[in-house]
Amino acid sequence: MANEIRASHILVMNESHCRELMEKLRSGADFAGLAREFSKCPSGKKSGGDLGYFGKGQMVPQFENAAFKLNVGEIAGPVKTQFGFHIIKRTA
Repeated sequence: MANEIRASHILVMNESHCRELMEKLRSGADFAGLAREFSKCPSGKKSGGDLGYFGKGQMVPQFENAAFKLNVGEIAGPVKTQFGFHIIKRTA
């Protein structure tokens, strides 16, 4: 298991919107483009959702648990945290 991973995310406020965006991704939509358009995370809007590298203990537990289970290129969602609903993509 890696000590650090790199991931991107899209944060929305409700689960149904999160599921709609997951369907778009499954149909080939661009993750960064959807993040810029729909994410409620201010830094994510600018970076296309990129969170950079992070290690264990740096993210809220629900987010971290989902992100660290992914292989590079995989996407998970909806992941519920106190911030809303995330779609997470592991990028490295």
